[in-house]
Amino acid sequence: MSQGKRQDDDDRRTYGMVSIAVPAERVTRPAFGRHGFAGAALVVDWPAIVGSAVAAHTLPLRIKFPPKERTGGTLEVKVASSAFATELQHLEPLILERINGYFGWQAVARLKLRHGPLPKRAAAAAPPPPDAEAAERLAGTLARVDDPDLRAALERLGRHVLRKGNP
Repeated sequence: MSQGKRQDDDDRRTYGMVSIAVPAERVTRPAFGRHGFAGAALVVDWPAIVGSAVAAHTLPLRIKFPPKERTGGTLEVKVASSAFATELQHLEPLILERINGYFGWQAVARLKLRHGPLPKRAAAAAPPPPDAEAAERLAGTLARVDDPDLRAALERLGRHVLRKGNP
């Protein structure tokens, strides 16, 4: 190995913490690129783009653009049921607006729906219940609240905050 090669390798070496986004993008770009996605972002951000209710019944498959264009594409979406496909047809203008807002330009002009089963999604793990000491502190704090409806609402909020790990 030449000295120049070693020097180049040393220049690329990083120390400390490195964001995983860059290496992950290098790995996923070829796979997603074959399906018309510039990166994994549309697939990963799908629930944030279209909303969790729509994302629970759909999955973006690929974007097909006209030759030598990056606008006016057709997004192929897998839909879990015929009933939801009908609902999705009614929501198409809103979904297109959200997708294009996400990209920042008119990337997608229409949706193409494909029926089929969606892959199983991993269930989110339930957070552990709050510890006994924190629950006692919450109960002591809420004992001063006179209104029972307000006390119940504050208790639900307090338990939620404690489950998230905030003291």
